[in-house]
Amino acid sequence: MNINILAGGPEDLLPNLTVEEGIWVGVDRGVFTLLKKGIIPDHAFGDFDSVSDAELKEIEQKVPSLKKFKPEKDETDMELALNWALDQNPDSIKIFGFSGGRLDHLLANIQLLVKPLLNNQSHKVSLIDNRNEIFLKSPGSYIIEKRPDKKYISFIPVTLQAAGITLEGFKYPLNNCHISLGSTLCISNELIDDYGTFSFSEGILIVVRSRD
Repeated sequence: MNINILAGGPEDLLPNLTVEEGIWVGVDRGVFTLLKKGIIPDHAFGDFDSVSDAELKEIEQKVPSLKKFKPEKDETDMELALNWALDQNPDSIKIFGFSGGRLDHLLANIQLLVKPLLNNQSHKVSLIDNRNEIFLKSPGSYIIEKRPDKKYISFIPVTLQAAGITLEGFKYPLNNCHISLGSTLCISNELIDDYGTFSFSEGILIVVRSRD
């Protein structure tokens, strides 16, 4: 089972959502965006302070499972939706509409990706817009495929240090390299083969696949 979550980011930054298979979940204004695109989400989460009364009425009429919260709460709408999605034990969780709006929301959404790793949950959670795909990895060895649509690959430490980074099949290879929080050493790399590998022994890495 795959779960797709749409937040309320600008529509011009969204990829083609109609090709995505799986259960759809809308977050706040993202629910209405899905309805406009002809996608009826199975579930909706939010305080819905970013939709009009008429839009909220349409949401209430069309969405089978609506969970409405007060604006004054400890979790963001996205965190509530992600917590529900993680509890479903899906094969993957894709989050759209996360970028292009408020910077604090963007940073908070990236930080939410740490939670599955800290809880030893193996779900593949990624943030996706029409230029980027972002996911986090804990120590290990991983195969990564060359993609012409997103040729740039960056590795950014979330923790104070990411140790033992080795990159094979990349334009700029590394062997057992340690990078600290704030380093830009692993920004904008590229694969030279159809597949490459990256591995590291300590820390947490943000992996960003991008295009110009």
